[in-house]
Amino acid sequence: MAKDFVVIAIPARFASSRFPGKPLAQLCGKPMIQHVYEKAAASSADLVLVATDDERIRQAVEQFGGRAVMTSESHPSGTDRIAEAVRLLDENAEIIINVQGDEPLIPTAVIDELIDTMRNHPEIEMATVAVPRERGSMDEDNVKVVFGADRFALYFSRAEIPFARKGGTPAPTYLHWGIYAYRRAALERFVALPPGVLENSEKLEQLRALENGIRIYVQLSNLTSIGVDTPADLEEAEKKLREENATA
Repeated sequence: MAKDFVVIAIPARFASSRFPGKPLAQLCGKPMIQHVYEKAAASSADLVLVATDDERIRQAVEQFGGRAVMTSESHPSGTDRIAEAVRLLDENAEIIINVQGDEPLIPTAVIDELIDTMRNHPEIEMATVAVPRERGSMDEDNVKVVFGADRFALYFSRAEIPFARKGGTPAPTYLHWGIYAYRRAALERFVALPPGVLENSEKLEQLRALENGIRIYVQLSNLTSIGVDTPADLEEAEKKLREENATA
């Protein structure tokens, strides 16, 4: 039986309130988007592309030998952007992996685990990744997730969940890692839905899926990455990358 065709789509836009031009920021001598692309290209996916609305990013991607797809400037989210990019493809993509363009240190193993999960479990419409974390930080940028015994997400929140009430039984806390896998039909259904009450409250688009009955499987990992949201994050990523290269 033929394996489902897997596309990794990396959404990348030039505009960013905290870090304009982030995908093209230099990291160890390469634009950051190239590091993400190379991590994705080393996976078992059939095709990797960058979905962008900016000609400068397209040119940079093609210069290092990658594939870029130009999309509309009006997309409200990266998910909408990758959905358009997939529609523009000639290939019959069945599984789409959304790898964020600001994750230059994402381990290829995490991507492969997610691909394997989707290929081996056709009943899963959508999947993501979570890592265990220490309690204590209430940083709203660190999104938390709780899931059931079947590993399907119950809720995502910027708040600390599950809440540790005094006298309650301690429960582990998991940090959501923003990499997603979709069946193509689920992706198309997702982007056609309007934002819901929970999504508008928490400003987390994955809640749109839960509000509308799209179940999200949570793949657990003990690996780590560094998301780059600011120039300070870029410095941290460069330090980490140089350490990894020194020990390779």
